[in-house]
Amino acid sequence: MRIVALILGMLVAAWGGVIAYRAFFLEPDAAVVINTTSGAVSEYPNLLRASLGILMLAGGACVAFFAARRRPM
Repeated sequence: MRIVALILGMLVAAWGGVIAYRAFFLEPDAAVVINTTSGAVSEYPNLLRASLGILMLAGGACVAFFAARRRPM
């Protein structure tokens, strides 16, 4: 059971890391910022997807860590 939890935790952590990486660096949303001089197009990451990816990364890492840790008997 511990091995299954370790593998699933590692998979969830890796999946969350990929989601967060893609949200921050590969697929940012384009936003138009209008100020007094001119309109400029800036790219901002999708913060909901990035934060959920980081949450999956942390949760999966915690599950994998506690599954791999030896418990005193």
